[in-house]
Amino acid sequence: MSAETFADYILSEKDWIKKMEIVYYLQKRTGIFYDNSVVFKTLLTKLFIDRVDLDIDKNEVITASLLWSCKKNVLPQDLSKVQSFAKNGAEYLSKLGFSERFCRICEGTNRYSGLENREKESDILELADQFGGMLLDRPERIAFKPDEALVLLEYRNLKYKDNRYLEEFKEFVNNMEEIRI
Repeated sequence: MSAETFADYILSEKDWIKKMEIVYYLQKRTGIFYDNSVVFKTLLTKLFIDRVDLDIDKNEVITASLLWSCKKNVLPQDLSKVQSFAKNGAEYLSKLGFSERFCRICEGTNRYSGLENREKESDILELADQFGGMLLDRPERIAFKPDEALVLLEYRNLKYKDNRYLEEFKEFVNNMEEIRI
């Protein structure tokens, strides 16, 4: 009988709040990247996949959202580190027992590794990562309003890129904006 891996452990947990706690403790033990931006983007991912009918494993997508940036450098001045952290993270996740496909989802999220035939789940994570990042204050700029972030997402960040869920994501954001108090 084989020993349970970290991947088995976190994927068997279906409660996304408990998954966040697991990743929090992994971060404390290993120093992986995990901060409030990961939590915010995971919440955005969860809201999107809960409201749009997609043929995906929601548990897998939430788990990937929490872990795909695990090797992100907090101070991204070195462009080569920015371009390699998703690939390095995928390699790290592989060592924790995650499947090759799960690692491809994570690696494909930021497009820097140049993966061909990206997994559809990478498109979901890409949208939540980029849009969510624009909604947060950064040292160099204040947060964008959701409508501004959507325009930048579509016409700058994803210009000439094929993201199979962009239209559904735009509709989701616009619907969320309409119900905002």
